Amino acid sequence: MLRVDEVADSPVVPAEVDVVIIGGGIIGTTTAYELARQGVSVALVEKGFIGAEQSGRNWGWVRQQNRRHDELVMAMRSLKRWSEIGDEIGRDLGFRRQGSLYGTTSEADVAKWEKWAVRAKEIGYSFDILSATEIKSRIPNSTAPWVGGLWSPTDGLAEPSMAAPAIAEGAKKLGVHVLQTCAARGLDISAGRISGVWTERGLIRASTVVCAGGAWSSRLLRRHGIELPVANVVGTAMRTSPVPKLPGGTFNGPGFALRRRLDGGYTVAVPGYGRMELAPQGMRFALKFYQTYRAELTKKLKIRIGKSFFNGPEAAGSWEFDEISPFERIRVLEPAIDEEWLAEAVINLTMCFPEMKGVRILQAWAGLIDTTPDLVPVISQVDSLPGLVVASGFSGHGFGLGPGAGLLVSEMVMHKTPYSDIGQFSLNRFKEGSKLIRPEMM
Repeated sequence: MLRVDEVADSPVVPAEVDVVIIGGGIIGTTTAYELARQGVSVALVEKGFIGAEQSGRNWGWVRQQNRRHDELVMAMRSLKRWSEIGDEIGRDLGFRRQGSLYGTTSEADVAKWEKWAVRAKEIGYSFDILSATEIKSRIPNSTAPWVGGLWSPTDGLAEPSMAAPAIAEGAKKLGVHVLQTCAARGLDISAGRISGVWTERGLIRASTVVCAGGAWSSRLLRRHGIELPVANVVGTAMRTSPVPKLPGGTFNGPGFALRRRLDGGYTVAVPGYGRMELAPQGMRFALKFYQTYRAELTKKLKIRIGKSFFNGPEAAGSWEFDEISPFERIRVLEPAIDEEWLAEAVINLTMCFPEMKGVRILQAWAGLIDTTPDLVPVISQVDSLPGLVVASGFSGHGFGLGPGAGLLVSEMVMHKTPYSDIGQFSLNRFKEGSKLIRPEMM
């Protein structure tokens, strides 16, 4: 099992709070923290352990550049909160502003970046598009035929094993009840609106619930007739032994991405590649992903039949609130890794940086990425069930966006004017007949 920093449970299960947050990943913990800063009483319930699923399994990138424009404002605010939260709580999140560098051997990539840059500059984001000479000067030890690059000195990185647990501990100091191995079995509803959450330890009454359960959110909501169309994609990554420092805090090259770790090694992966397992949930939402298929993103996916057809976040079936739920049967998802992607990442990496040849792989892992049809997250109130807010479907961007998303959700809960347009993240965009924006990998 991939290890994350341990978090001590709060001593009691409260009978009532203002807000219950379902899910102890980066979105849930930052939302809890932001609400507690405003004096809101919060219970954060997690079926397993804080940060143990995708929030502790991602690459650790905290980037603004190459974000979709509809996410860029949130990414910029998120970078600001990443810088601030550690100081506020007096804990190390593993966050460092070391910049992010993209390099390409394709003129088409440079053209794409130049087109993206026009709107990004209008939004207020600063970065540099590098010529072939400029990127070669930044990475003189590389043998790749670079034609251009993209450099953001203000981007950062963080340690996934540290971040969500540290923020949860900070939230506890502000009075948040952090309850691990305490699965939410379902929503309590009275007079057509939220009145609490049924957990495996009993009912916690609340007038507001935030569902931030990542890959599990859709199944929980489906139990109550709420459709959250997501496809869960298995992504694989690995860490290396300590090696000589390569350029930038994070680097994206042809067929590989890497992040410098605090232990001197690198987290390495192949961007955009993953595995989908055929399951009832995926079949249910297949038509919603039509544009995704047309965009040819599925060429980077392996589709298989696996255990998730019968058990896990995408399986079918219902349950009662006084019986063991699917969320208790799998405390922490441990998907099988894809050896093929690991081998490809190493090959691509060593082609660009020959000194990495023979690098030792110390550990590999996989995580489940909840992905929406347009690759844009859902941060939305649910019209049919007042008091319910969904913050899920971050499509692999949730770690970097986490603090910005948590702040946005807290503003929504508190009925404050949000710092960013929330209409683009509405759950209603998936209603029958609605036209979705074309998905695009960035």
